[in-house]
Amino acid sequence: MINFKEIEISDKKWIDQLLVTADMRGCHQNFTNIFAWSKIYKYRVAQVNDFLVVKGVMDDSPYYFFPAGTGDIKTVFEVLKQDAVSNGQEFVVAGISPENIAVMKEVFPDNFEYKVIRDNFDYVYLLDKLVTLKGNKLHSKRNYINRFIKVNSDWSFEPISLANLAECWEMNLQWCKLNSHNENRHEIANETCAVRRCFDNFTELGLEGGLIRAEGKVIAFTMGEKLNSDTYVIHIEKAFGEIAGAYQMINREFAAVIQKNYPQLLYVNREEDMGFEGLRKAKLSYHPDKMEEKYWATYFELKELAV
Repeated sequence: MINFKEIEISDKKWIDQLLVTADMRGCHQNFTNIFAWSKIYKYRVAQVNDFLVVKGVMDDSPYYFFPAGTGDIKTVFEVLKQDAVSNGQEFVVAGISPENIAVMKEVFPDNFEYKVIRDNFDYVYLLDKLVTLKGNKLHSKRNYINRFIKVNSDWSFEPISLANLAECWEMNLQWCKLNSHNENRHEIANETCAVRRCFDNFTELGLEGGLIRAEGKVIAFTMGEKLNSDTYVIHIEKAFGEIAGAYQMINREFAAVIQKNYPQLLYVNREEDMGFEGLRKAKLSYHPDKMEEKYWATYFELKELAV
């Protein structure tokens, strides 16, 4: 049985080392997301050989992430399987990519059933397109931005710092109140818990962000960080929906900051839509360059045919 532990901010150093080595593309394979959502999904972490292993719970059903690290991954999978058996649980691996599946089929060629989970797909965009908004497909985004600038002539953008972090949190609380009638209010409550952990540990997590002001007040903000060798990830983006163009402005302005600070990066991962129709429509409207596909895998024992 694996000796899992609750994740703490002090775990960031060793976990980041393994994640950097693995260079994985899914937004869930990231310390901030594991840490921020750990209370919601009961994430526990451990190191098995030279791999990070994460165990979570959804709807009372335990699952594991694909191990992140280097070395003999077959041994790690055997240890994970034994942990599941020892706890009387199904051996389920969540959030796996097609590349992960290829590895798993080498380790256990005929022992996993794979199920695609569309609601968990990450939306991945070319960074340059988010900055320039070139082309007919993004014409409406440019229109929104032009309208915003015309109506809010005093708008300004600034990086998030400890000096203005509290203002962003107050704006976040206002946003939550405005959306409290939303049919997804349970998920909004869960997200608020995760967002709070990001605010409380902004510096320790190494997060970066930006905000938009109009008439001196924060009307939009965003937070993210480098995800892997060629991709930046956006963890949080909030804007007052009644202010036309606010979402488009914070998206474009922060994309420009990313490009300036990380000229080597090609993509921006804007995470998943969780099956929310409005969020899916908004993310698709930016025409992602690709989707980071995710699957769930359930282990089963092969039964020998009777002779």
